[in-house]
Amino acid sequence: MNKALIQVSTIFASLLTCVVFLTVDILAQQPSTTPPKSKLSIKEERDDDTPPSVSEMVEKQRILRQKKEYDEMLKRGEEALKLSEELEESFNDRETISNADLQKLEGLEKVVGKIRDELGGDDDDDGMLKDSTASENSARRDAVSAFKYLRDSTVKLVDELKKSSRFSISVAAIESSNAVIRIARFLRLKK
Repeated sequence: MNKALIQVSTIFASLLTCVVFLTVDILAQQPSTTPPKSKLSIKEERDDDTPPSVSEMVEKQRILRQKKEYDEMLKRGEEALKLSEELEESFNDRETISNADLQKLEGLEKVVGKIRDELGGDDDDDGMLKDSTASENSARRDAVSAFKYLRDSTVKLVDELKKSSRFSISVAAIESSNAVIRIARFLRLKK
């Protein structure tokens, strides 16, 4: 009897093992009731400890670079404004254009040229006189008017730069930069 009991319990254990394995196999083959997670929900659920993906890092670097370029453009605008104010004060004091003023005019042209390039404008040497406004043409009558127009145009340029964002292109800022460059060249070549 002992032998029969051992055989029955062995058969029972074998059957129970088979049932367990078949049940696990059947459950593993059934589809999941939870929907797959989208990339957006995975990003939202990710812990801060998990490193970002390469595309996220590239996008962050691009945004930081654009912000840095925009901030540098605003600094150039402030530098141009400072130069134009110094030039106007210098001319009002001496009523002549000194060599230092000529260097400042050249520096102003370079700074405003960089701003114009960053805004997407181009050198308008071909249309220099036809694009001139009436106020710009009247500023060419004498140096006092030209220096005042230079400062006013630079103020307008800086205001337009501050109004714009790094995502926009300001046509008014490009036109102002062209006016500043034209008057700076006029003053530099007039000497």
